[in-house]
Amino acid sequence: MSGTLAIYITRRFALEVMGMLAALSVLFALFDFIELLRRATSHPEATLGILTKITVLHIPWTALQLLPFAVLLGGISCFWRLNRSSELVVIRATGLSAWQFLAAPVAAAVVMGAVATFAGSPISSACYNLAERLDNHYIRDTQGPISLDGGEIWLRQDDNGFLPGGSAILHGHQVGLIDGRLVAGSVSLFRLDAQDRLIERVEAANSVLYSGYWDFVKAREIKPDQLPGPLIVHLPVRTDLTLARVQQSFASPDTLSVWALPGFIRLMERAGFSSVRHRLHFQTLLALPLLAGTMALVAAGFSMRPTRRGGVARMLSGGVAAGFALFAFSKFAAEFGSSGALPALLAAWAPAAAGMLLAVTLLLHLEDG
Repeated sequence: MSGTLAIYITRRFALEVMGMLAALSVLFALFDFIELLRRATSHPEATLGILTKITVLHIPWTALQLLPFAVLLGGISCFWRLNRSSELVVIRATGLSAWQFLAAPVAAAVVMGAVATFAGSPISSACYNLAERLDNHYIRDTQGPISLDGGEIWLRQDDNGFLPGGSAILHGHQVGLIDGRLVAGSVSLFRLDAQDRLIERVEAANSVLYSGYWDFVKAREIKPDQLPGPLIVHLPVRTDLTLARVQQSFASPDTLSVWALPGFIRLMERAGFSSVRHRLHFQTLLALPLLAGTMALVAAGFSMRPTRRGGVARMLSGGVAAGFALFAFSKFAAEFGSSGALPALLAAWAPAAAGMLLAVTLLLHLEDG
């Protein structure tokens, strides 16, 4: 296929997808704004400006979620318009097969998915994080799960500074935020060796998280088969955790970009938190380009039927239904992945791969009998 024809088809396809993405994002933003208005009825401090700001900050995240549907609906619109104007008939009359014709729009869809994953994800996560902070402050009246009075916290971290290969488990009560620092009362620290054998226990009245270390106040060290040690007013314990990282571990994975997720997953696993949701979200972002390409093929398979054969409306409806069925299957697999019943890799990539195989099968049937 000539470069001019490829550019023409790609431009038509991209404009349809971008237009559909903008329309869907505005529509969902309207519903989001209405839901915020309902939730803010008992919060007079949540002004119309604050609600509008939260809604606008949600738009990048919404667009990232809607991209596969925008590719599906935009692709159906693009191919149907080309078919209705007989441009597809002219293109095929030149001897080009459907695979040659579809190479450019499918590649464009994959590129859109890659841009959304690697460039759009940092923007959407930053905006979503800020929107969550505004929501917590003005509507939910909370500063996050760790600030709840009477709450408890469990942390596991490396303790190489105390014992090579060792680890430490921290348990704190009455966790809260005081002057912007994480504070826990009645703290217990269990230090383990590489084989998870108890080396010593530290009991403290309270503990404060500073940059790079915990400060245990009024602490005593207790070793197996020994009497408790003398009272230590301030006992520092090294840590690679920060307040932001502890807060993020309780937050939605949507507040982390694709670039930040791998390191944060490793940190969560070292700290003893479950990283299933974050690993699933990371794999879902990586699978987005394949899912976008799959939606382009599905759109082509259901919208390139010649109009003279009839049944075009039925085929277009089937394409939309197939896209939503693929979405339902992906959500179904994501629920299994979140529960740990399926590996995160399989739960994220299986729907896109299965949809790609089905779309290719449909096109092979339509084009080659």
